[in-house]
Amino acid sequence: MSADRFSLLIIGGYGTFGGRLARLLGDQPRLRLLVAGRSLEKADDFVADLRTPKDGAEGLGSNNLGAMVQAVAFDRDGDLTEQLTRLRPDLVVDASGPFQTFRKDAYKVAEACIDLDIDYADIADSTGFVAGIGGLDAAARAKGTFALSGLSSLPALSFAALDAMAPHFSRIDSVAAGIAPSAHVQIGLNVIRAIATYAGKKVTVLREGRLAAGRGLIDAMRVSVAPPGVAPLRSRKFLLVDAPDLALLPARFAGLQSSFTGVGTEPQPLQHLLSLAARLVHLRLLPSLLPFARLLQGASHRFAIGEHRGGMFVRVDGLDHAGKRLTSGWHLIAEGDDGPFIPIIGVDALVRRLLTGVRPEKGARPAAGELRLEDFEAAFRRFQITSGIRMENEEAPLPLYHRILGSAFERLPPAISALHAGGARIASGRARIERGGGLLARVVARLIGFPEAGWEVPVTVRFATDGDKEIWTRDFGGTVFRSFQVEGKGRDRHLLAEVFGPFRVLLALVPEGEKLRLVVRGWRFFGVPLPLFLAPGGDTYEEERDGRFHFHVEIGGQLTGLVVRYTGWLVVEE
Repeated sequence: MSADRFSLLIIGGYGTFGGRLARLLGDQPRLRLLVAGRSLEKADDFVADLRTPKDGAEGLGSNNLGAMVQAVAFDRDGDLTEQLTRLRPDLVVDASGPFQTFRKDAYKVAEACIDLDIDYADIADSTGFVAGIGGLDAAARAKGTFALSGLSSLPALSFAALDAMAPHFSRIDSVAAGIAPSAHVQIGLNVIRAIATYAGKKVTVLREGRLAAGRGLIDAMRVSVAPPGVAPLRSRKFLLVDAPDLALLPARFAGLQSSFTGVGTEPQPLQHLLSLAARLVHLRLLPSLLPFARLLQGASHRFAIGEHRGGMFVRVDGLDHAGKRLTSGWHLIAEGDDGPFIPIIGVDALVRRLLTGVRPEKGARPAAGELRLEDFEAAFRRFQITSGIRMENEEAPLPLYHRILGSAFERLPPAISALHAGGARIASGRARIERGGGLLARVVARLIGFPEAGWEVPVTVRFATDGDKEIWTRDFGGTVFRSFQVEGKGRDRHLLAEVFGPFRVLLALVPEGEKLRLVVRGWRFFGVPLPLFLAPGGDTYEEERDGRFHFHVEIGGQLTGLVVRYTGWLVVEE
């Protein structure tokens, strides 16, 4: 490294992932950032855009660009020794790919870096490429350099999450991981090509402790991504993808019985069509989906329908240290356009550590376990990214709200957590009740048994448990109505289901400061799903105010208008 600046060469620096990495690191004044690719014109255009102020010079515009940024031409198929000698980088990051298509001289960039005493890292997601980097270990050690492969979501982030959960287990039987990109992410062509290479073809997984042939984009599992305290993603199927974790997990956990890595895209009907196309390859009616990569990319862009949020999960099953069954899940949700930055956060963390003088051990190896979960979480705070771990021990069931909220339950204000502490209990207080005036609103209110309008109405709520249910009996000045609450199952996992007669309303529990918001995510009538835009809802939350539990409940809909609104306070009786 030069006396004043650390020189970083990003191959594919104006591409999908390389460009995001350049934007993330552009604020580092000690960096000489070389944005590289085959086209110098494209590199120049990218750098010019990087230097242009955004939204009044906030963000990565010219006023905030501390790094020395330079566009350079770099051809990975050219004379690597000459190019690297001329550019003199301290670290080369390969963000190009798709690594699945590399065949002859797959590691020529890493080898050239090692020969010239240059450190190397990449964001490869190819199982063979990442697992094979160890073949360069002796050469890297001899030169005193490092070469890290797969410094991306899978395996760097997934293994960081695994390492955080593993101490809770005495034995790990199965590991599953998956990525759920936002429907609005503009997926790059190289990513589509990488997936198309193994669609419908053999993907090696573990089943019953033995290597087995999975089917790419055909085998599936359903998961609800739900970090503690965040409204979960809609439940979706994850299709099997070939990721480095599948090759690295057996060595990490002796006796592992099963493994899975998947992708769950939205809209799900489009993913279903992709899976059907993969079956044509599996049946040898098509040789490959690779020739259709551009068509698949166009379809994913054209049908960008769904939530503007994405996520990721890592789930571990096994035994705890008492020999009891234990399931632990790490979940992540990224809001808006922040999800696409996750694959390069590992490289961002590595570079920032290098700038402080912290170097990885010398040698060439997969990046699994190279960074801690804390390293990623520090970067998440720069974005709208939330992650957390859920622990589920079947021998030690928690109260209903604690089960759904996971570790976020511990952050609730005392008055709220006391009301939801579980078991038989009684709470009493006062309420103000408002009723809607429409005919349909009055019919619904009468059907469910909501109380009439009133001020300072005495209210008592009796809580009882029946298995995994909580039965709530509300008495508003002599008008009694009941509902029961239960944790959602299957597609409704990690949601609170409240049942009023034939209606089942699905609610996300979302802590927000001193409040616990209840957000409607779906509803059923006699088990039949109904359109969400017609669901009963409103501004509903619980909060602690002056040390006392307060509630604010609104129930209404597009067709009914306001049905009922009741607000007030409760105190749990001793």
